[in-house]
Amino acid sequence: MAAAQHHLRSTFAAERRSVTGSCPLGSSPSRRKRDNKQFAHSNRPISVPADQDPLLEKEEKMWKKKQAEYDPEDEAHSDTPIAKKEIDDDDPAYCVSPSLKTSGTTRSNVDSIIQCSIEDQLQGDYLDLFGNEFVDKSMESTYQEAKEAADFLNMLQIPKQYPTGCPSRGIFCSRSLNLKTITTIGYDLDYTLIHYNVRAWEGKAYEYGLKNLNLQGFPTDGLEFDNQMVIRGLILDKEKGNLVKADRFGHITRAMHGTNMLSTRTTSQVYGGVLVDLRDEYRWEFLNTLFSISEAVLYMQLVAKLDKGQFPPALIKLNYKTLYAAVAKALFKAHIEGKLKAEIYNKPDKYVELDEELPTTLLDQKDAGKRLLLITNSDFQYTDKMMNYAFNPFLPDGMTWRNLFDLVIVSARKPEFFQRSSPLYEIVTGDGLMKPCYEPKAGGLYCGGSAFMVEKALDTHGGEILYVGDHIFTDVSQSKVNLKWRTALICRELEREVRAMARGRSHRSKLLDLMNKKEVVGDVFNQLRLAMLRRSHSRPAQTAAATVVDAGKMEDKMRKILSLLRKLDKRIAPMVEADGQHFSAKWGYLSRAGVWDKSHLTRQIEKYADVYTSRVANFGRYSPYMNFQSQAQVLGENISSEMIAGIYNLLSKEDDDWNKDQRKPSP
Repeated sequence: MAAAQHHLRSTFAAERRSVTGSCPLGSSPSRRKRDNKQFAHSNRPISVPADQDPLLEKEEKMWKKKQAEYDPEDEAHSDTPIAKKEIDDDDPAYCVSPSLKTSGTTRSNVDSIIQCSIEDQLQGDYLDLFGNEFVDKSMESTYQEAKEAADFLNMLQIPKQYPTGCPSRGIFCSRSLNLKTITTIGYDLDYTLIHYNVRAWEGKAYEYGLKNLNLQGFPTDGLEFDNQMVIRGLILDKEKGNLVKADRFGHITRAMHGTNMLSTRTTSQVYGGVLVDLRDEYRWEFLNTLFSISEAVLYMQLVAKLDKGQFPPALIKLNYKTLYAAVAKALFKAHIEGKLKAEIYNKPDKYVELDEELPTTLLDQKDAGKRLLLITNSDFQYTDKMMNYAFNPFLPDGMTWRNLFDLVIVSARKPEFFQRSSPLYEIVTGDGLMKPCYEPKAGGLYCGGSAFMVEKALDTHGGEILYVGDHIFTDVSQSKVNLKWRTALICRELEREVRAMARGRSHRSKLLDLMNKKEVVGDVFNQLRLAMLRRSHSRPAQTAAATVVDAGKMEDKMRKILSLLRKLDKRIAPMVEADGQHFSAKWGYLSRAGVWDKSHLTRQIEKYADVYTSRVANFGRYSPYMNFQSQAQVLGENISSEMIAGIYNLLSKEDDDWNKDQRKPSP
């Protein structure tokens, strides 16, 4: 018991140190605000006066002493090296100004000063917790200097990073990622470096798939591409012909059969005992990317026709699984035959959305000393045409997209590229003529090969490489699982998701208020029910008053409360259905399933993507030296800060009693 008490107290002490830690200029205000949520439950300010907590007072004195003895050089020398290679202060990735060098500030000093640890995250608004004297004397000059630095940034008209600037263009972090430790950044092409107009591209893919199915005798009359029917992250149930949305545990919260949404009751009846397991590829198909949308729309429309008996006799034996196979094959054929990409190739202005910030972002990374890779499944001619169109107009005179990349690999055959070795070919002519090659070299253009060859050629390995792509499995999952590369997922819909959440705040606030009221009323009902249960078994109720009160009076009160609960349910149910409608009227928010939980897509992102964002250009809103920090993970057993002081006192008393018992002489 005592050991457990000591462990719990040391845990709280660690949390307190993270609250009382210093606030360097480089620490992120947004991160500090997020971290304090674990100490200020429900966003209430922490209010534990120091004079009521002897442990806090003791730690405060310790911090004052440490600040008085503080030497910046000690901090600089304690910084963990960011790379195995010897540090070069002239390296453009870590350069500092001549004036800083003459003052004794080196690259490692700069990184050490800017770097902030997990214990340094603190929002200034909460500093009054530790007393005005502590704040004013120890931190006042630091805050003033920080304000002057921020004012200087404004004077230079450099826009502030997320979230002060544009929240929908932020980079969101699942696992902390320090870009200073990244030496190499690899990029996918489609929906990563090149973003397509989804309605135009997927509409054209749908059109080619429809033609292929029509040639096989499928009933395609009257079918049109509906880009509102499907969103990324849904799951096809090939066994039942349904499209479903699942939470992070695999429980299904919404479902569609054919083109009709199923009611909540029907969804529960069909899937009440079912958990989605994506390893069961025979039944489930996860919509990983925007490329999946046209396939899912076409499949669901044909399911509706199959149910209505509109298929010809030659296809009447098809079931939902074989129908999906036919649709997938038709869309795959449209991509393989090259007709689809040929149309985009000839009219890039119709299908490609330009982003002039993107080339500048990659230039910043390259100038900062990062080696850039392009690894795509697309062929060379298509890649060259798209990159020429999207990049060259925004690059400095005389520079082309090829000058950005240290290595370009086309027709990479991902995910096999991350799993096993394949033959490598060097592309030696502009029209794509190739010759066998055994080892890629910097600046080269290649076809095939493997990620293992890339690591060997660049003399680098997993933790130093960041790979950026749009496909959770092909790009993000396999590069992480097989090679331990760091990963970034591009999810363009995040911009619309963040804006939708902002518009839905009022609705959600009202919904949560009603749900909280129902919880309170429900607890009253359950307590009365428990009292009646105990009395029916000749046992006393929870209190003497509840034991002797008239049973009829209690039952009447319970009937009224039950009626109130039903009224609340009638108001809550449609509001739950409408939650997230600003993003999708059918499926709600991309990142959520139900009111409280994360969607299955969010679970996959958290598991495999270290960071995720809406577009590559968002990296330019930060810097090539950014240290992205993940949020503090709040667990069910987290205790609100208001209770900590009381627990400290309780544990201290129990420890004192235990120590007294230990000092007693043995009988």
